[in-house]
Amino acid sequence: MVIIENELIGHIPVLHVSEQSTFNDELPLVIFIHGFQSAKEHNLHYAYLLAEKGFRVILPDVVYHGEREAGHSESELMPRFWEMVLQSIKELPLLKDDLLSRKLIDPTRIGIAGSSMGGIVTHGALATFDWLSAGVSLMGNPSYVSFAELQIGEIKKREIEFPLTEEEITQSIAQLKPFDLSLNRDKLANRPLLFWHGAKDHVVPYQYAYRFYEEVKSSYNEVDDKIKFILDKRAAHKVSREGVLQTAKWFEQHLLPTIQKA
Repeated sequence: MVIIENELIGHIPVLHVSEQSTFNDELPLVIFIHGFQSAKEHNLHYAYLLAEKGFRVILPDVVYHGEREAGHSESELMPRFWEMVLQSIKELPLLKDDLLSRKLIDPTRIGIAGSSMGGIVTHGALATFDWLSAGVSLMGNPSYVSFAELQIGEIKKREIEFPLTEEEITQSIAQLKPFDLSLNRDKLANRPLLFWHGAKDHVVPYQYAYRFYEEVKSSYNEVDDKIKFILDKRAAHKVSREGVLQTAKWFEQHLLPTIQKA
């Protein structure tokens, strides 16, 4: 039976999901990050499927979301988008270290996944932490700088009040460069990475991720099937059931011990 515990790890509210019979065992871990204006509870279907396969799953609330919500409107949150992305990346070691201290996870089998903003966090996390073993980006974007520039242009078109000066915008974009996986491709280090994207997605256009995939796939051994791009021609900015199932399958393939998969 899969159980869900509502916990506070440091200052971060999380849902902690696992099979009851192995809840206190050392398990492979998947951290799943939700999207913009979503919350941890909205992605429990991923956690359920992964827990059934033998994973421990942690779903945190991103700052200003869920239990950390601070009453901001969409127009107020949008200029804080990259602040939220970078904060989520910086909080990942806190989650990992807490679970390690409780001897609940195998430190050699840790995966990161997320949808939309969470998919973007996934790429930045892979650019930052070598202790992550595999990733799944659902509607994400590895090209932080290019996407930030696109977003700022869209915000200006919509005449949303932007709290930064042009100089501050330039400085903020410069701060994204170390987390931009497209600018730091070597940081991926041939770790397993699955992309899922809808071809009709206008919120996070798939072309950025696909271009990155095309650039890095030649460095992988194709026989090992460690990098894959699934483009759903009918989908927009919503993950299909097939995308959910492929996420669970990907981590089962690349993070579960061979003996367990047999």
